[in-house]
Amino acid sequence: MSFDLQRVVWIVLDSVGIGAMPDAPAYGDAGSNTLGNLARVRPLRLPYLSRLGLANIEPIAGLAPSEMPGAAFGKCALASPGKDTTTGHWEMAGIILQQPFPTYPQGFPPEVLVAFEHAIGRRCLGNKAASGTEIIQELGAEHVRTGFPIVYTSADSVFQIAAHESVIPVPELYEMCEKARAILRGPNEVGRVIARPFTGEPGHFVRTGNRHDYATPPPHGMLLDQLAAANIPVYAIGKISDIFLGRGITVSEKTKNNADGMNKAMEAMGRQDRGLIFVNLVDFDQQYGHRNDTEGYAAALEAVDSWLPSLPVRDTDLLILTADHGCDPTTPSTDHSREYTPLLAYGPSTKAGVPLGIRSSLADIGQTVAEVFGAGQIPAGTSFLREIQKG
Repeated sequence: MSFDLQRVVWIVLDSVGIGAMPDAPAYGDAGSNTLGNLARVRPLRLPYLSRLGLANIEPIAGLAPSEMPGAAFGKCALASPGKDTTTGHWEMAGIILQQPFPTYPQGFPPEVLVAFEHAIGRRCLGNKAASGTEIIQELGAEHVRTGFPIVYTSADSVFQIAAHESVIPVPELYEMCEKARAILRGPNEVGRVIARPFTGEPGHFVRTGNRHDYATPPPHGMLLDQLAAANIPVYAIGKISDIFLGRGITVSEKTKNNADGMNKAMEAMGRQDRGLIFVNLVDFDQQYGHRNDTEGYAAALEAVDSWLPSLPVRDTDLLILTADHGCDPTTPSTDHSREYTPLLAYGPSTKAGVPLGIRSSLADIGQTVAEVFGAGQIPAGTSFLREIQKG
């Protein structure tokens, strides 16, 4: 374990990108800049993140660069093709994809949908790319009347199944997802199958907290495998466990929203003395980015900014803030955006103000965490631990 670091608190601000990557036009994302564009249309009050060095990474309207940044700062490119949750998180753990996960903007082909309908013994509604909140308003009443589940996708590599909890109970919905996961293999191996239960009445349907993700298995040898082999505990908060199928995770806590995630991160820091606390704060993406809700996105950033100073940081802690992709709420698109992600790394035992530049991959973060814990090399990435090490 390096220079007495005992614990890493790694917080993923889901979808908080910091500017389009050079290949963004190929993804339809030219000009996307989640933080930069948001700050231009809605001034951001982020005093703590600014002191850490957020605006030292890239100019952000209304935020002054810090003269003495409290963190090492930089940004990460996504080396893998794609711009989705699984791709970004897998890359953090050292897995760089050669081919993107398949997407279905025109809906799923007959060989997938017919096989799924046969497996569950009923027809499906939808089968198109859609907003999750909008499609349950559109098809929810018909679903309640017929009992047919709603199948939809997005710009991500996902097969999502929505069902009213009083029509298809949650355990049955989960069984449907497991059947879909078994079908979606080979060329149709989507990144995630997602259960999307909802409740309410027509015109007032709302999704519940019983979402469950069924990810494709990550290749072996990634960061969490290496940490497990080295007997390093991993405390996962949010959808981290779903993304990695629980591999290498000691304790997992699901979250209802960012506030719940922040509370559980605080509790974990009070309980777990060593190892990795791996947090995903999903509201930026799920609640605001995909809905082009600039005010909600900005307010969520400000809530995190006001929460960070209260973290019970110890002398042997390293804190890492980053994201997995972008989701610019100011553009006409409601999809993820192909962006760099911010990188802030800080703690009492690390150097402040170190410029980390443009990292060629999110895997650099995972390689750094592996080195902190003496867990050996992961498949990709260049550690920046020596750059921020004191002494």
